[in-house]
Amino acid sequence: MASTVAEEAFRTICPGASPAEGEGPTGPGVLRILPADPSLDEEGALLRLDSTGGGTLSSSRPCYLYGAFRFLLEEWLGEEEERFRPGVVLRPAFTEQRPLFDLFLCQYYRHARGWGREDLVRETARAGYTHLEVNGLAGEPAERGAPGEVLHRFYTYCPALDQFAESPLNRGTYPAAYLEANLARLEENASLARKYGLTPALLCFEPRSVPEALLQKYPTLRGCRVDHPFRSFRPRFNLSTAHPAVLDHYAALLRAIMKKVPDLGRLEIWSNDSGAAFEHTASLYAGRNGGAYLVREWRGHEEIARAAAGNILAFMKTLRDAGRRVNPDFRVILRIEPFETERPFLEEGLEEGLDLSGPSLLARGWDLPYSHPEYEDVKTVGGTLWHASFRREEAGRIDLLEKKGSSFHVLHAAGLFGNLEPLLGIPFPRLLWKKLEDLRAAGVERVGFLGGAVPTSLVPYPVTQEALRAFQAGGERDGDAFLGRLARRWAGEGGAERLVEAWRRVEDVLRVFPVPVHLYAIYGFVWYRLWARPLVPDIEAIPERERAYYEKVMLTTPHNPNRVDLGRDVLFELTARERAAKAVERMDREVFPRLGRALDFLEDGPGEGVFSDLLERTRALECWMETQRNTAAWIAGVGGWLEEEEEEKKAAARALVREAVIRERENTDRLLRLWRGRTVEFMVLSAGEENTFLYGGNFGEHLERRLALMEGREDDEPRVDPGFMWRIPDLEAWPGDPPPEE
Repeated sequence: MASTVAEEAFRTICPGASPAEGEGPTGPGVLRILPADPSLDEEGALLRLDSTGGGTLSSSRPCYLYGAFRFLLEEWLGEEEERFRPGVVLRPAFTEQRPLFDLFLCQYYRHARGWGREDLVRETARAGYTHLEVNGLAGEPAERGAPGEVLHRFYTYCPALDQFAESPLNRGTYPAAYLEANLARLEENASLARKYGLTPALLCFEPRSVPEALLQKYPTLRGCRVDHPFRSFRPRFNLSTAHPAVLDHYAALLRAIMKKVPDLGRLEIWSNDSGAAFEHTASLYAGRNGGAYLVREWRGHEEIARAAAGNILAFMKTLRDAGRRVNPDFRVILRIEPFETERPFLEEGLEEGLDLSGPSLLARGWDLPYSHPEYEDVKTVGGTLWHASFRREEAGRIDLLEKKGSSFHVLHAAGLFGNLEPLLGIPFPRLLWKKLEDLRAAGVERVGFLGGAVPTSLVPYPVTQEALRAFQAGGERDGDAFLGRLARRWAGEGGAERLVEAWRRVEDVLRVFPVPVHLYAIYGFVWYRLWARPLVPDIEAIPERERAYYEKVMLTTPHNPNRVDLGRDVLFELTARERAAKAVERMDREVFPRLGRALDFLEDGPGEGVFSDLLERTRALECWMETQRNTAAWIAGVGGWLEEEEEEKKAAARALVREAVIRERENTDRLLRLWRGRTVEFMVLSAGEENTFLYGGNFGEHLERRLALMEGREDDEPRVDPGFMWRIPDLEAWPGDPPPEE
């Protein structure tokens, strides 16, 4: 760690820089670098220079050193040396700042083009993070699905412990070469973490399903059914964590990983989704179920919830204890939202080293007591950029956990994940700064920023990421002053004021975006191919063979209503048509006028550097928001046409659909022109073939096909088959059809 800083210091500010541990070398012009200085009585980093240009750069923990060094180098190089004679201290805003669901390093954007692993880790450390998520798969997951199902695609992210190691219980379940490759990638990531002073950490969906062959071998260890029945055609089960042999198995997996990475410091568990779940919990997709060891028949809901919570806590304790045999600081964290029914019993049993995470401790399940910053009635904002506040009253709940030796890790989407996917580089520094201020005011010490860092090779002017860095690593507390300095660095004295104003105008557009369909404003925008599928009044008027180009990667089984109904996904209603109609009105009234003014402002300004970069990204945002608007109009209009009885209301609904189709066709043409003439990567793209999570290099071809399929369709009669999900492919007759005549 010290050598990493010393090498960069040698190249920049101090040719005599020397990595020194303990006493180390001294003398004129020598900069002593101490990554873990016991003399510092506060968390943070200190720089003290003498008249020769030498001195000391030290930190209380290695994780603060690199971020502080880069902040000093980039922000304060050139300042008068006298400023540093008594010593300058940089105190982090949060003692623990983890990247969580690190999109590029470990999750589904690891297949994206145009970035490098070490560059990303360096940027992570530079931004003031203290940990690094390291458990990304080396290739594709081992999980495979039945023909036509999609559940196996969820296994590409947050890989479980058994994807890296094995125990006597499951030995031979996965090919040795597969485990070796994944563990080697984990070790490589951990090595990069150490190089920049970061603590390696894991994010796993657990307890995840295991191959059926293992359960056939040990039938008494079958746990609960974990799959989503509408996304799978083959049930998946995990091991029963209520059994001591299974707990030993998990402890052995963690020990095997920590034998290679002994400084592993955190394991966060996400569950009851993506092929993972805890037995007998209320939010299991298939309903409460599990093995024979935890709950007997005729128990009431409260007794079952208490038993299920006890089982979760036993699992966490097993992993904590196994980890602490190697690293005394090891902690296990559970994301709390899926466990509202079990939560009182979970909180009752928490103890030292067992933590919770989530966007808010005031939440009830996935429902948060927070609203959109502009629209009180829009509640589906938890953890996103529109969750721009944090209440002081959260502090009391956090304090109760701290008294147990437990902690609460606040989750927030500070970058790409959960915000405007797949767009890159859309600025919202003030919304983020406000959230950071609220977190600090509430005394929050541990945060997990969803998505992690964005590679600067893809976003060379990452203003929002720079704001996070300034707040955490640089101890900045004046957001406007910081943005002004950053603008001067990127646009010069003459362009700084205009750049700050451009950021403000684009962010004002985001602030009034009403989030018509939460799923489509995040990763669902790509999952459901909103930029590839034709927006027409009746999707089934287009033959199925002509829709295969996008449906083959879309996250839908053959009977998922989303294939023909944008307002539904599996058995969920994504939004009510009344809310969709209100969102259309709000976008037409609030969003697009602001967006037009922001584009006019950028087009009238300098046409190079940071300004041309922002202009192109804002044009992409315009296309993204237009698709959001027209999708909401489709939901409102098609729903109105099908449900209203008054002719006047039906006619208005049909007119809304017609307008949406025409506008979206024009929008597709605009997006295609932007794609063909692009000079920046305005969206994340696959380095290889497209997949469920990434568009590919054939994106332009999809847009061309979309345009062709939408041509002349605006006057089609709106239609959604209400019995779509009951269809059985390849049957000659659909359920409900009259029998053939004799």
